[in-house]
Amino acid sequence: MDNLRFIRETMEGAAYFTDVSGIGEVAVGITAFAAAYLASQRETVWGWLLVWLWEALVAFLITTAAIVWKARRSSSETNLFSRPGRRFALGLFPPLIAGALLTPVLFASGDLNVLPGLWLLLYGTGVVTGGAFSVRTVPVMGLAFMGLGAAALLAPASWGNALLAAGFGGLHVLFGIVIARRHGG
Repeated sequence: MDNLRFIRETMEGAAYFTDVSGIGEVAVGITAFAAAYLASQRETVWGWLLVWLWEALVAFLITTAAIVWKARRSSSETNLFSRPGRRFALGLFPPLIAGALLTPVLFASGDLNVLPGLWLLLYGTGVVTGGAFSVRTVPVMGLAFMGLGAAALLAPASWGNALLAAGFGGLHVLFGIVIARRHGG
């Protein structure tokens, strides 16, 4: 029995988390385009921030639902809490939590110009680190987010909303289509 347990754990450790849903990523991209438009219409910084915070929540819910949907329909009936799933989550969430903690600090200090770059960079970092336990397309997507985040940190503040749309909208749609085609949904 110990040998069987060892073999099972070894095979599970070598597995990849394949339940990232391309269709879900496309949906997230579409909602991000809508958020970018709505945020650009806000007259106050607080209104702009609220739109993007709501978008983050909507994106999280869509992504979670899409991953659960893809896992349930896969023939292997992947356990989302398997070792690859846990590794994916443990790589993804720390940078996202860092961004969530830094956002109110930067808002309170009035240094809002760095938020788009910070969000894109930390989201990309989470996708790269979580994606190390997923299909190759996922960490590549994370690197694209990191590159766009670096550009946003160097770009004029007036470009922030457009860069958020390009990242959270455009990159999600582009990579979502690739993931859906290559990795089944």
